[in-house]
Amino acid sequence: GGEMGFELDRFSGDVDPDFKCNLCNKVLEDPLTTPCGHVFCAGCVLPWVVQQGSCPVNCQRISTKELNHVLPLKSLILKLDIKCDNHARGCEAVVPLQHLGEHAETCDFSPAKCRNRGCRQVLNLRDVEAHMRERCEARPAGPCEQGCGLMLTHGERRAGGHGCLRALRAHGAALQARAAALEKALKKEALRAGKREQSLLSRLAAAQLELQVTALRYQKRFTQYSARLDALARARAASPGKVRGVPGRRIPTRGASTSGRLPACVPVEEGPRGALGPERGGRDPVSVCGRRAEEPSGPVPLERLSCGV
Repeated sequence: GGEMGFELDRFSGDVDPDFKCNLCNKVLEDPLTTPCGHVFCAGCVLPWVVQQGSCPVNCQRISTKELNHVLPLKSLILKLDIKCDNHARGCEAVVPLQHLGEHAETCDFSPAKCRNRGCRQVLNLRDVEAHMRERCEARPAGPCEQGCGLMLTHGERRAGGHGCLRALRAHGAALQARAAALEKALKKEALRAGKREQSLLSRLAAAQLELQVTALRYQKRFTQYSARLDALARARAASPGKVRGVPGRRIPTRGASTSGRLPACVPVEEGPRGALGPERGGRDPVSVCGRRAEEPSGPVPLERLSCGV
């Protein structure tokens, strides 16, 4: 479609009057409705409301925020059959409006420029290759035989030459212009690369700073943990008899205690030296505290080694 609306003669058959824009009188393209119910192409009504601040039909004051899309109407219009944009160039295709863009991308009648230098003709896309190869006056025809060595076009050869001095000057000017364009592009790319390098360097510096801060933080934590471990090691060395996991309780040992007495609840023999109990003529063993010491059937729990339990 054009900038706004589709021409009526592009559609096959009659078009419903409700499908027409009230401003351009063409078939609606991306229809928008006003609060008062009038429908226009988006490309028609938006500039009007921005400039005038009113509905184009009855001059009611409105803003662009009050315009709404009419999706059901748009869906109906997209199903209409329409001629190709290149109908005037010879394309006879008629497609649903919703597929018009897809057809235009591959249409053989789309306008295309000849790619030979010096040719300005615009042809149908399907005819470009044959024109460049067979009919273009600017297509190469071979090197000049008068000494300049430049490539002649078919038009120049038909005219009997190109004037070597003039052609060389033109060729030199074209090369200079191309070199200047390349230099400009190179400077622009160098500037862009310099900005990118500065950005990368700043990001690298930030990353290095963050890494240093993180390293210092972990070093501080390591120092704190090392100090705690040293303190725990010194405390353990100062009290080797403490039972791990039972604060304040010492492991009972055989032999004299610090007070010169046997540890409480350590079984002793009452019989003669060497007697092992009733089986060998001795008496039952009793503890120092006067209670009978029971024969353990297994490991004695630590809790039973203290008096009064």
